[in-house]
Amino acid sequence: MTTVSVPLSAELLEALEMLVKQGIVPNKAEGLRQALKKYLEDKAVEAVLQARKEPSLEGDIDELAAKIV
Repeated sequence: MTTVSVPLSAELLEALEMLVKQGIVPNKAEGLRQALKKYLEDKAVEAVLQARKEPSLEGDIDELAAKIV
């Protein structure tokens, strides 16, 4: 496992320490790992939802190319 050093604002550090103190996460490193995993999951869901809004590219290639130009 690789170690990464990340500067945090006083507010973020305080919030992270509170999560540890409340027993929500076992330690600061795990709290940051969980936060990053959640962020990546949220971004993946956003990408899927955005892709569902995109027009379909099914059909004749010449008709599709005409729509792009």
